[in-house]
Amino acid sequence: MKVTGITILFWPLSMVLLSDKIQSSKREVQCNFTEKNYSLIPADIKKDVTILDLSYNQITLNGTDTRVLQTYILLTELYLIENNVTVLHSNSFDNLSSLEILNICRNSIYVIQQGAFLGLNKLKQLHLCQNKIEQLNTDIFVPLRDLKLLNLQGNLISYLDVPPLFHLELITLYGNLWNCSCSLFNLQNWLNTSNVTLENENITMCSYPNSLKSYNIKTVPPKAECHSKLPSPVTEDLYIHFQPISNLTFNSSLNNLTRNSEHTPLGKSWAFLVGVVVTALTTSLLIFIAIKCPIWYNILLSYNHHRLEEHEAETYEDGFTGNPSSLSQIPETNSEETTVIFEQLHSFVVDDDGFIEDKYIDIHELREEN
Repeated sequence: MKVTGITILFWPLSMVLLSDKIQSSKREVQCNFTEKNYSLIPADIKKDVTILDLSYNQITLNGTDTRVLQTYILLTELYLIENNVTVLHSNSFDNLSSLEILNICRNSIYVIQQGAFLGLNKLKQLHLCQNKIEQLNTDIFVPLRDLKLLNLQGNLISYLDVPPLFHLELITLYGNLWNCSCSLFNLQNWLNTSNVTLENENITMCSYPNSLKSYNIKTVPPKAECHSKLPSPVTEDLYIHFQPISNLTFNSSLNNLTRNSEHTPLGKSWAFLVGVVVTALTTSLLIFIAIKCPIWYNILLSYNHHRLEEHEAETYEDGFTGNPSSLSQIPETNSEETTVIFEQLHSFVVDDDGFIEDKYIDIHELREEN
């Protein structure tokens, strides 16, 4: 009688649990297409599929794959392990609003475009392990409001800003090329103060500088200057990748990056600019002088008069008078014409003062000298 009463009491509850289990089994539709050597996501899969495993194929997740994938709107789990995916394009999973697990490990992903995870509002696990990711903009995680697990193991990441994931519980970061200088300070502070668990903390080690290789990223002692002033990721990357550049060039670039924020005095670039302008003006002035110099020389030369010497005056007169007998030797010339020519020649002869009349010479000065 007691057994019958207990059965009657719990019978409605058992029926509800059984009904949920049946409905759950009906909703879960698995399709396994691993190692089929597919280069494209097949389009003839059941549209009610919830778990799709396409691992170990040749899928690139191109535009055609994206269009086919977005037709499976009931997907809750998607596995693309060890395919040929290199780029996660924007809106690649836009229509998969029910997806909870996305695993794209062991591909060749090196670029994740902004908006690649748009639409994944219910995603709880994101696995990007063993790819070729070097830089990761944490803004791509903004649409993942319910993400609890993020796996970035085995990439080429050296710097990572704090991801805006408020519900994250577990993060995997080992196997990357972590730079444990000041650029790690924000991430380290977040790992130590938040509720996030760093998986395999003891093997998540620094890669450089060499002096810190024995520390993991969570316990590495930060430098004192990192607390007061943390350099931006741009400045840190410049130091890491372009260290062989000469100090002069690097310092000039760094001053240009920080001049507006710190209002430092003007650098040497202004002095160099002024020097260039002065040099250009001086060169232009010299060219102008060189062009105009012959004209000025001719003007000065026209005013350069001097007194004739006695022998110059005699030579000048003799040149016009010459030998009178020579005039008589000119053919077809009578005595009257000879007399006219002789008088015309003597009309050019100057007076006995020995000077050529010139309007630029002071006559009073000449009379005083005489």
